[in-house]
Amino acid sequence: MKKLAIAAIAAALAAPAFAAQGDILARFRVININPDVTWNNSGAVKGLNVDVKDQWAPELDFTYMITNNIGAELILGTARHEVTASVGGKSASLGKVSVLPPTVTLQYHFAPEAAFRPYVGAGINYTRIYDVGIGAQGLGLPTDLSVDKNSWGGALQVGADYAINKDYFINIDVKKIWIKTDVTADALGGAKVGELKINPWVFGVGIGTKF
Repeated sequence: MKKLAIAAIAAALAAPAFAAQGDILARFRVININPDVTWNNSGAVKGLNVDVKDQWAPELDFTYMITNNIGAELILGTARHEVTASVGGKSASLGKVSVLPPTVTLQYHFAPEAAFRPYVGAGINYTRIYDVGIGAQGLGLPTDLSVDKNSWGGALQVGADYAINKDYFINIDVKKIWIKTDVTADALGGAKVGELKINPWVFGVGIGTKF
């Protein structure tokens, strides 16, 4: 039994590298998007507080290995979030919005020759907010709400790949993404209601392969 355990450890450590120069790594993850919301209530409706619910979603990403250690990753995914608010003792759902935040990070991969290969990354995201269906009617305010549909922000990332054979690996990944938008009230002539910073933590687990 002891010899078998030693052999298994040796085989894992000798697993083929998944991060060689010129490789493309493709990963499919299931992610939890957990907004870290900050609401700046400096607009027309005093005392208003806004929040965004977390959501599960699929995510796809591709990493091109520039060198054995340095990679550039494109992260793709979209999710639909419920927006809630409270004012004057009333709480209600405002409706839902969809968020598409394609993100590019530059990564450093540690120990590219090992079966377990952690990495860190930093980059930028462009977020498109679309299919907006929110209004303040549930709070007794007869108005639909609009948002600025474009946002640019930073992104940080830490994760690891673990080779399970020569073709596939398991991935875990955590990202912090900065997203913000202005919220306006249609019935108030487009007056600004406040600034919503979503700034989600994104926790993911998935499987990947190499091309």
